[in-house]
Amino acid sequence: MSVIHFPLLLASLALGGCASTHHNPKDPFESFNRGVYQFNDAVDKAVVKPAAKGYNAVMPAPGKMMVSNFFSNLDDVIVAVNDLLQFKVVRAVSDSGRIVVNTTVGLFGLVDVASQVGLEKHHEDFGQTLGYWGVDSGPYLVIPLFGPSSVRDGVGLYADSRSGVLRRVDKVDTRNQLYATNLLSKRASMLDQEKVLDEAMIDRYSFIRDAYLQRRKSLIYDGNPPREKFDDDENDSAPDKTSANDHEEGMQPAVAEAVAVVAPDAAVSTEPSAPRQPGVYRIWLSQREGIR
Repeated sequence: MSVIHFPLLLASLALGGCASTHHNPKDPFESFNRGVYQFNDAVDKAVVKPAAKGYNAVMPAPGKMMVSNFFSNLDDVIVAVNDLLQFKVVRAVSDSGRIVVNTTVGLFGLVDVASQVGLEKHHEDFGQTLGYWGVDSGPYLVIPLFGPSSVRDGVGLYADSRSGVLRRVDKVDTRNQLYATNLLSKRASMLDQEKVLDEAMIDRYSFIRDAYLQRRKSLIYDGNPPREKFDDDENDSAPDKTSANDHEEGMQPAVAEAVAVVAPDAAVSTEPSAPRQPGVYRIWLSQREGIR
């Protein structure tokens, strides 16, 4: 399982979502995508996972937390920019406040002081911004080394990478070391959860794809996506609202966990708060965005 794929699979399992194994119309490039998926998986097993184990062995817990906080602070710059692009002014102020507080009081982001004073982290990227303004996701796409994406999110990933803080580091060796450290930090945090994979008798590719598409939709709508129409709704003239709600909660269980503050997704505001990201989702999002 590749480093990019693994957290999303765990997230889906943790949320109780049911991935379909039948053909998904959003995945017309399935044959190509499965090949890339296998390539990413091979790279993870041969290189990334062994390196992450070494990182986990030598780095003490406080050190791992500080590394994670440092890169999360850098990510908040992208989050704040996309807040503004979506006209989420209150969130932009909150996320900018996180950057100021964590960069100063938090010693360049090593300590997440902002969360302790009520500024939770949000998750915004340019792919979400495009979706916010009505751009369709387009076909599902697995990107070499980056993992699950879509045509829209691939464009967003490129745009965010051009404005990422790490890209401003002039010294190439230092920049590459920072990228590598970020990658190892995220991958190491997932090592203890891999036993879930051994118990999951599923088509992992389909599971990851469906979970990714579901999650991105939830993020674009800040945890409150429009309810999808199911076959049962078409057959019943007066569908049972309780059953429909239960079904929707099964498909979008993250909605149940609302947050009041930021984690790239919120600060106290009058806007609807995004759901608090389950741990495995936060890992996946950090992993995906951390390679910028």
